[in-house]
Amino acid sequence: MKPSTLNFVLLCAILMLNIVCTHFMVQQYFFENYANSLIFGALNIVLFPLALTIYKRDRKLERESK
Repeated sequence: MKPSTLNFVLLCAILMLNIVCTHFMVQQYFFENYANSLIFGALNIVLFPLALTIYKRDRKLERESK
């Protein structure tokens, strides 16, 4: 696999995890399980810098290959 294809798949997986975590966070908040809601909110916050790092690494590899 080319690096850009692998990074694309990783970014799609992280997006899916963000959607799932957001859904669970809202559901737990609705049922007044605030501790679980905070855990899923923290997972959302952790996943964003991970996705940003993968995106920047992909752009750097693309610039170096030209």
